[in-house]
Amino acid sequence: MSDSAEPSPLGQVTKKVRIKPEGALDFLSLHEIHKLRDSNEGGLYNVFRRCALAVLNTGNETDSGAELLRMFPDFDIQIVPQARGVRLEVSGAPETAFVDDIMLQGIREHLFSVLRDIVYVSNQLEGSNRFNLESTEGITDFIFHILRNAGVLEHLIPFNLVVCWGGHSINYTEYQYTKQVGYQLGLRGFNICTGCGPGAMKGPMKGAAVGHAKQRNRNGRYIGLTEPGIIASEAPNPMVNTLVIMPDIEKRLEAFVRMGHGFIIFPGGAGTAEEILYILGILMHPENQDIPFPLILTGPRESASYFEQIDRFIVSVLGEEVRKHYQIIIDDPKEVARQMQQRIPRTREFRRSRRDAYYFNWTLHIAPLFQQPFLPTHENMKALNLMPGQEPHVLAAQLRCMFSGIVSGNIKDEGVEAVRQKGPFQIHGKPEWMAQLDQLLQAFCDQNRMKLPGMGTYQPCYEVVPGTPG
Repeated sequence: MSDSAEPSPLGQVTKKVRIKPEGALDFLSLHEIHKLRDSNEGGLYNVFRRCALAVLNTGNETDSGAELLRMFPDFDIQIVPQARGVRLEVSGAPETAFVDDIMLQGIREHLFSVLRDIVYVSNQLEGSNRFNLESTEGITDFIFHILRNAGVLEHLIPFNLVVCWGGHSINYTEYQYTKQVGYQLGLRGFNICTGCGPGAMKGPMKGAAVGHAKQRNRNGRYIGLTEPGIIASEAPNPMVNTLVIMPDIEKRLEAFVRMGHGFIIFPGGAGTAEEILYILGILMHPENQDIPFPLILTGPRESASYFEQIDRFIVSVLGEEVRKHYQIIIDDPKEVARQMQQRIPRTREFRRSRRDAYYFNWTLHIAPLFQQPFLPTHENMKALNLMPGQEPHVLAAQLRCMFSGIVSGNIKDEGVEAVRQKGPFQIHGKPEWMAQLDQLLQAFCDQNRMKLPGMGTYQPCYEVVPGTPG
């Protein structure tokens, strides 16, 4: 670092700070540097700046990228080419990213992970015919190469990665419960993968770290997967030691299910409902019926009604058959970990018998409905087909898109702006289903699951309308 980091009264470091990469990325071409400095359409500067600021703001919770940029209007980050590689030059950064004038090591590593993934994705997509992103196989291959380039797959061969999903806005009791589950998993040697943010994404990692420490496991992996549109609301928590930036939410979700060996879902809001519908839609596809896939929904006793409501809505819409794909365990962290310990070996044996990789689930069939990015415009949200007469996995895909749109309207800059200009998204569907959906979403609002505490009064970005669009 060439200059000392001096904080301003506004909580920003005023002097320019230069940092060097450590293992994530050493060299960039002049073309890559030019794109990273280019703030025009097609350039990478704006997305890189937004992701970098979110990383530097780790530990200071917010759920608005636009608000974060307003808080630090002078923030700037530039690529500085040097004879022996590159440096990042940072100014106007949050002072909490430094201690005794030195940038925190974890944040330094995350910054270069952001740079690595943004550059790699841009290089692979620009003028290249290597990946056919219109085909199922091409998308899956692209995801595999992003993860391989990030060096994350080599850590999955022991077959002990548990993916934990859940809300960034949960209460204290629920957060403590996620830590207890993580602790029990850590004692049993499991590593953790989450969406990398606060709440139910942070708690399991903290708990697992204690469990690993007690077992003298110094190689614990805490993998965080995010994407540029959501990173400001779910900035990497300090426990994450392996960060990967996926191009969009669909590829992020597929990366989870290809990498994970077992899945645990904690309480959450619209984003957690999206994840639940995503995984259930995949598991209900006829080609996946026989694939063992440990999936547990769990929370403290105080959250029992949350899972009852989720379960009731899912079964009402997708049918009783959906229940065979998940297990609900209430207020028993040890039993959750024991179930994982018992069921994951069956999954490993299935992969071995099919000659499938331990580090990437190639066998799982993911239909295009779950892979192609959904653009949550008012027109697309209104056009979603939430009526009977569809196969369950197809209906689950439509519901997944609906919840994805609500997430966008809640926290993603483009979604928030669209709602501000045109009003709430309209969601149409079967009247009985819409009544239950309205109750579920209202419960999310009443339980403060739509926004982080202290982020202001929540104004719904949606309107539930029974029946088909007029």
